[in-house]
Amino acid sequence: METHFNQPQRQSAIGVLVIFLEMIFVLLKNIWPIVVITLLKAEGKSVWVGLLIALGIFVYFGVYSFLKYRNFTFYIDDNTDEFVINDGIINKTKTTIQLHKIQQVNIKQNFIQRLIGVYAMDVDTAGSDQKEGNIKAVSHALALALKSKLMENEGKAVIHESETEVAQAVETTIPFLKINLVSLLKIGFTSNYVKSIGLILTFFFTIYENLHQAGAEDLVDTDRIKVLVDDYSLLYTLMIFVLTMFTIIFVINVVRTLIKFFDYTVTKQKGSLMLTYGLISTQSTILKPEKVQIVKVSENYFQRKLNVLEVKIRQAISGEKKDSKSLIEIPGCNRSEGDEILKLLFHELPQKGVMLLPNFRRLIFSIFLIIILPLTAYFTFGKWIEPLAFHYANLALIYVLLMLTLLLFGFRNYRLFVSENHIIKQSGAWDVDQEILQIDKIQAITTSQLFWHKSLNIGSLTMHTAGGNITFHLGQFDKINDYVNLWLYEIETSNSNWM
Repeated sequence: METHFNQPQRQSAIGVLVIFLEMIFVLLKNIWPIVVITLLKAEGKSVWVGLLIALGIFVYFGVYSFLKYRNFTFYIDDNTDEFVINDGIINKTKTTIQLHKIQQVNIKQNFIQRLIGVYAMDVDTAGSDQKEGNIKAVSHALALALKSKLMENEGKAVIHESETEVAQAVETTIPFLKINLVSLLKIGFTSNYVKSIGLILTFFFTIYENLHQAGAEDLVDTDRIKVLVDDYSLLYTLMIFVLTMFTIIFVINVVRTLIKFFDYTVTKQKGSLMLTYGLISTQSTILKPEKVQIVKVSENYFQRKLNVLEVKIRQAISGEKKDSKSLIEIPGCNRSEGDEILKLLFHELPQKGVMLLPNFRRLIFSIFLIIILPLTAYFTFGKWIEPLAFHYANLALIYVLLMLTLLLFGFRNYRLFVSENHIIKQSGAWDVDQEILQIDKIQAITTSQLFWHKSLNIGSLTMHTAGGNITFHLGQFDKINDYVNLWLYEIETSNSNWM
């Protein structure tokens, strides 16, 4: 049966349940500590009041979900070549997306949708940092057919494909790259340390704040923790804390990587790349090489030894704030697979050309900002406010040595490479990143020079793209200006049409 999208149609009827369960999940996610504490302290009458409130919330969510489903329709207007979405209960909204501006269509399936057996679709363009269109519940065959229809935006004749033909086309596509379990484990053990520390601290602070607001501080025995710390030396306690923290980080990294990127498969499809991955929440994304703005290849010491790296791809998005969720990640590929991906995205393997070095003043300024200023504040606090702060001088020394090592390695790795078609910025102390930019995708260029840098002939360069900016600080300014003039000429005379 041929699928037509020129008439308004609704999501799958089971979408009512999807909307309802997602609302319940969001509510419980925000108030679960309060619910737990309330249940532990509640008495007979309070329990019945709580059950009545919960029943009222369920009824409200049920009515809202049904109305949300009834008022949500989508279709393709063949006369204007637009994808139209109608939504809203009281305040009705009509979203129109021009087909030729559609940059990406993602087919997703979170845990709730997987249990119910439906798929969600996100429609993204370069005109916003938000997802312009979101459909929460459609069948897999319908999602594939609609995705194929929406991505026919290159001015070609529209071809109506049946659900079966689309499904067969996807099924017969040969995988170009498949990330195995071992590679994911390597990435999980060797990456995202800072992110994991942030998640751990955020988790514990959130629990503490919720317990505090719920009046349940008595559930945490702070006196016992204080006695435990006093019984051991500061160094021993610190070692135990660091060991525990790293153990938790490793576990979180491995679990997060396996859940997010499980069964990661890259396939070639009509000149594009289709990325499919996910254990609990699955996602299918089509990546068009001409839409790619910046490609970042990241690798640290352990990853070099294990022959794995991470590739992060950013497409065109607008707004000053670039959402990290818009990044497309390919984790755990080896160097040869990474080179093949770069060849597909850039139609050649980008080479490191002429190398531009930063001035040594960049290192001096970083040392002043990150080491000297904090140390000054530390000694000032210890001398004039709290002398007991000097009891932690060993920690200050460790901080200085650690930061100095990171700054030295970061300065050594900080480079800008310029070739005929590409610019590669290299940076990082532990994780060394190489950001690759195709010259004809630069939208604007900014050069800056402080007045006391003029006699030193040093300045900074910022290359603006639709996927973010790349900045190189304190390089040789006359050489930077020569390249800027050349790039501007190439951009003006280029026939590239990546939008």
